[in-house]
Amino acid sequence: MIQARVVKIEGRGGPDVLSLESRAIRDPGASEVRVAIVAAGLNRADSLQRKGFYPAPPGAPADVPGLEFAGEVEAVGESVRDVRLGDRVMGICAGGGMATHLVVHERELVPIPTNLDYVEAAAIPEVYFTAFDALMVQARVGIGSTVLVHAVGSGIGTAAVQLVRAAGGTSIGTSRSQAKLDRCRQYGLDHGVLVGESGFGVGVAAVAPRGVDVVLDTVGASYLEQNVDAIGLGGTIVTIGLLGGVKGTLSLGTLLAKRGSIRGSTLRSRPLEEKASLAARVRNELVPLFERGVLRPVIDEVLPMDRIREAHTRLDANETFGKLVMTW
Repeated sequence: MIQARVVKIEGRGGPDVLSLESRAIRDPGASEVRVAIVAAGLNRADSLQRKGFYPAPPGAPADVPGLEFAGEVEAVGESVRDVRLGDRVMGICAGGGMATHLVVHERELVPIPTNLDYVEAAAIPEVYFTAFDALMVQARVGIGSTVLVHAVGSGIGTAAVQLVRAAGGTSIGTSRSQAKLDRCRQYGLDHGVLVGESGFGVGVAAVAPRGVDVVLDTVGASYLEQNVDAIGLGGTIVTIGLLGGVKGTLSLGTLLAKRGSIRGSTLRSRPLEEKASLAARVRNELVPLFERGVLRPVIDEVLPMDRIREAHTRLDANETFGKLVMTW
């Protein structure tokens, strides 16, 4: 067991409830690895957990946020075979990523692309793993697919746009900021739709009059009705965020007529086997794309961990484009 520094949530509230403290981190079990974390990405889920709206699942620390990390393997269990001391790794976790050390199962780890450093790697796991699972694994986006991506200037949004381009699809992104839409062009966004008082429906219909094949929804209830209107025949809505509420109304008649489907998805609470399976696909399918420059992390700012309150304040204000990355 070693002593580590962690970000602690001292109670529900604003960024001022966050602090740094020392905490014991156990040694790895037989098939586990302890990672010395260099950098960790900040996500909307961390803010929601701080506010008391997104508690950690059983087995994850309830008061230490952090769903992704990048660092170096510093200890391995006796049964570990595929990971070695000194390996550069990244991954997702159910919590505890905002710490100097973390114990995870070896099968959850992904090697850092050889052309990226730890900070760049820390901006990858949560957004790219989530977008890849939602778009490619669940919605089967491929050549010719038209995909509507909400909050396109976010970490998830910028990752999704690049994945759609790599798969041979067409992306339509929404944002309340024209500046963010313009910046997304450099990452492959095909069409930008500015969200106004009436929403995004008219703008999307002008670009895709027959409807889109897939909607990647990070907003939830407030966008539900317009999402159903936006899909075409056989279209799929994959909801991965609920910033716009948890209860919405929709026309079931429209959904039936379009033979549409709505799916919900989250990675945080999935069992080990599912996370390991996703990590394997990321190793085989995404890491080579990063190494070839087809995909690249989008980082808004890099901050030291002792400025975690400032980072949360910026995230809550929706000021960021891409990811905020925290370093030790």
